Amino acid sequence: MKKTAFVLLLTAAAAAAEAQTIQDALRFSESNYEGTARTLAMGNAFTALGGDLGAVTINPAGSAVANYSQVTITPGLNISSNIAGGTILPGDSSPVGFGNRLTRSETRFSVPNFGVTMNFDMHRKRGLKNINIGFIANTSDRYQENLMTSGENQTTTFTGSAAYWAGGYDFDQLLMNSAYDSYSAPWQTIVAAQSGMISNLTNAPTEYIGAAEVAVDTDGKTDIHLGGPLDQTYQRQTNGYKYDYVFNIGFNISDFVYFGANLGITSISYDSATRFTEAAIDPYDFENVFTMTGEDGSTQDITTYFSNMRYDYRYSARGTGVYGKFGIIVTPGAGLRIGAAVQTPTSTTITENWSESGATTYLNSTFNMSAESPTGEYSYRLISPFRANFGVAWTFGTFGLISADYEMCDYGTMKFKTLDLDSGEFDTQNSDIRDYMGVSHNIRAGIEIKPVPAFAIRAGYGLTTPAEKAMDENGAIDYIYNIQKNTLRHKGSFGIGYSSPGSFFIDAACSFTRYGNEYILPYDDYIFADDGSVLAYTPEILNKRMLWNVLLTFGFRF
Repeated sequence: MKKTAFVLLLTAAAAAAEAQTIQDALRFSESNYEGTARTLAMGNAFTALGGDLGAVTINPAGSAVANYSQVTITPGLNISSNIAGGTILPGDSSPVGFGNRLTRSETRFSVPNFGVTMNFDMHRKRGLKNINIGFIANTSDRYQENLMTSGENQTTTFTGSAAYWAGGYDFDQLLMNSAYDSYSAPWQTIVAAQSGMISNLTNAPTEYIGAAEVAVDTDGKTDIHLGGPLDQTYQRQTNGYKYDYVFNIGFNISDFVYFGANLGITSISYDSATRFTEAAIDPYDFENVFTMTGEDGSTQDITTYFSNMRYDYRYSARGTGVYGKFGIIVTPGAGLRIGAAVQTPTSTTITENWSESGATTYLNSTFNMSAESPTGEYSYRLISPFRANFGVAWTFGTFGLISADYEMCDYGTMKFKTLDLDSGEFDTQNSDIRDYMGVSHNIRAGIEIKPVPAFAIRAGYGLTTPAEKAMDENGAIDYIYNIQKNTLRHKGSFGIGYSSPGSFFIDAACSFTRYGNEYILPYDDYIFADDGSVLAYTPEILNKRMLWNVLLTFGFRF
């Protein structure tokens, strides 16, 4: 079977439904820490370490480890790379479509960390020795990608899928200017009708044919199929971030136990633009007959030929959330350090905006059509789940240290809520979350070596399992399937650091993240047998995403 996981189907459906999906909940709930150059270089394995402003988001007790005040700022470059192309079905030797596997990249500047902590010495030898208070901002996720793929398809068409799923909607209603507000059809269907991608069949106001399809009468039965081979192109570009702004307080008890707490404010900015095009390789394979009505009421059939079509979907989201986080670090001796932290659910209010547009062109430009929807807007609340992390580290005097972290989050407890009284509007989405999302495990490790006191060499690694419960070919949940489909996220990093004899220090780091494979359905299946089985699958796109982060941290201790 082509379908690799239930949740992946929702990605393609989101644009047509203008509704919140599992993928929206996951996207805005995940945390992929960046922080300072030091924490990034060591794989963000800092639950048991602390002492660095990039670690405060991971474990609030980390601020209390430092017996000094400090300020940091971290500029960086983010270089994303996407390799996208069609997948190959069992028994086939080449992809159904999108056979041109293309690589696209994009570079952006960012400031993933800035902050300050103030140390207050209690002048005690035992008990509460220090209190640290600070404000720190760290990037906890980055939405940056630019993907494109293209290829020839001789089996299915976007316009045919739009025509099939428009079935049952009244054509005259779809053409009304007020259809976006007053009619129950999805906006994609309205855009398809108003931009000429689909038209109704003669004497069948609720049955449709795509602009790239032809109808042939055979023994009194109308057979609709793709007119000829098409060149198809899929593009998607996203940009944005999730920042965690934290107000932190940390307590040092006898240089043995360190406590900390964060009041976190999450800021989300996300923008995405998707474009799908298909063009006739030979327009004369796609005959379209339009009936023109004259001023005197007479009619005339005019034949023209489909040339190409374009569909655009634009989406943006802005959100602000709040959470609490509490942590502890214990230093029992012999260089051993143990840490733990727990983060409360995050309540985030998100406002989404979206719009759609389309255009269809023919060899006879008289029949060219285009349409654009209004901008839709909707606000809701997303409750992200508890997050817990545990860490252990060993320090070897002034020579170096090693550290390991484990973090878990049960994404099956995510929940959508309306801003007013709960009306059951999200019952379906929340049920899907419980059924198809689960626990994600994140393992991080880091090492730091100081050949001389002023200079440090660092390296780190991270592995994250997906939150989705992968489905095998029989529809059963199979976690091994995640590994087979390369849905694990890997992150490697390295860096160096210099601390002056005075207060100044500078760190540099570079990380490489290989995200889990993403499978995209640009449009829905629409060719079915009488028993409901799929006779011809629409093309599936495999997207491989990589992200390089290059950071440089400047800091002062005082």
